[in-house]
Amino acid sequence: MRKLTLQMQMSVDGSVAAERDGWQLWGFDWRGPWAWDAALKQRFNATLDRIDGLVLSRPMAEEGFIDHWTAAAAHHPDDRDFDFTRKILALDKIVISDKIEQPCWPRTRIAGGGLAREVNALKAQPGKGLICYGGVGFASALTAAGLVDEFEFYLNPAAAGAGRSLFPQDGLALSLLDSQAYECGMIVNRYRPRDRG
Repeated sequence: MRKLTLQMQMSVDGSVAAERDGWQLWGFDWRGPWAWDAALKQRFNATLDRIDGLVLSRPMAEEGFIDHWTAAAAHHPDDRDFDFTRKILALDKIVISDKIEQPCWPRTRIAGGGLAREVNALKAQPGKGLICYGGVGFASALTAAGLVDEFEFYLNPAAAGAGRSLFPQDGLALSLLDSQAYECGMIVNRYRPRDRG
């Protein structure tokens, strides 16, 4: 059975979604304001070697996730730091949506049978593992439904002061699996829900 890992960026005060004056306080950007160091880039690339599928929310797909990384792969064809762009293109991508009938992206299929049903079916298939990318609403729904086997948070050296959490109001007990600090100021923490023992 495949594990589903929810990978998200987060502020030190626990926000996964916050903007100030239209500017996102952090985001996936290896150039700044906290440029990712070589070890962190290497870790991110290695993460994609442990999976064989990406689970995406409809907004993530429609707002350009696949198109963005397709363009990035074309702009960095021989850059080893950007190996992940080519890996993303080669992976099977599953968009969870009942609003899209046909995918317009390569190596992508639509799963529209309901969140829990579709994710459980994906996890039941043989393979290495799945990573989920999506906004806070999608991530919260996965978390509330108990579908996430591991959380991998890229903790940015920024305090949002406001924003949204992906956890339910009554919280969720977690067990720490791994924590690694990087020279650029980022910390990557991996957890599993404690009830998964």
